[in-house]
Amino acid sequence: VKEFYSDRTTARLLKTPATGNGFRPGLGVYPMPDLVNLIVAPGEGTLEDLISQIDEGLVIDQILGHGADISGDFSVNIDLGYRIEKGKITGRVKDTMVTGNVYTALQNLIALGADNQWNGSCYTPSLIVDSLSVVG
Repeated sequence: VKEFYSDRTTARLLKTPATGNGFRPGLGVYPMPDLVNLIVAPGEGTLEDLISQIDEGLVIDQILGHGADISGDFSVNIDLGYRIEKGKITGRVKDTMVTGNVYTALQNLIALGADNQWNGSCYTPSLIVDSLSVVG
């Protein structure tokens, strides 16, 4: 992480320059920092290439729940996911939850794909991370 996004109030509290990321989600709410057009540079390979690198894991396509809080901790249910064994998808998973910390996951980033897609205001590739906990 090179810097945090901020609105003017958050930048003043952090004693850093504002990044112009203040947004007002509604008329009755004060502006707050929020992402718009987050773009992650792609890595190499397709999703299939990334899957072939994994001995045992999950492909998480859709989740239910909120993202991480300010501490980075998250706990989400997998709405659409697939089990990977020896580099191949072997079936769907259900009634499964993934927990972890965004900051720890980013420190344990193994690979980025070259398949960026827009998801809301974020343009990101597939990725492989280590250190998430799976409950199910």
